[in-house]
Amino acid sequence: MDFDDQLRRFFGTDDLDTLTPAALSAGAEHMRVELGLEQDKSRRFAMWTILHTLGEAPDLDIAFKDPADRDAARNFMDLMDKSGDG
Repeated sequence: MDFDDQLRRFFGTDDLDTLTPAALSAGAEHMRVELGLEQDKSRRFAMWTILHTLGEAPDLDIAFKDPADRDAARNFMDLMDKSGDG
C-alpha cells in the first residue's frame, strides 16, 4: 500500500495542500467508509494512520477490535507525538 497511491485514490491528488477544505473532508469521509469495510488488518492500519495524521481517525475502540491493534495504534500516536517535539 503506497502512501501516494492512497492519497490519489481517496483525495484525487498526492498533494493535499492543493485541496479545498470540502475536498479534504470528502476524501477523509470516503477513507473512513473504506476503513469500515476493509478486512485486511495491515490495510486497515495503514488507512487509520493516514486518517490520524489528518486528524480524521475514528476512536481506537471503533477502528480496532483486537487489543494488539489498538496498542500498535497507540504506539504510532506516541511516535508521532515524539517526532513533533524536536
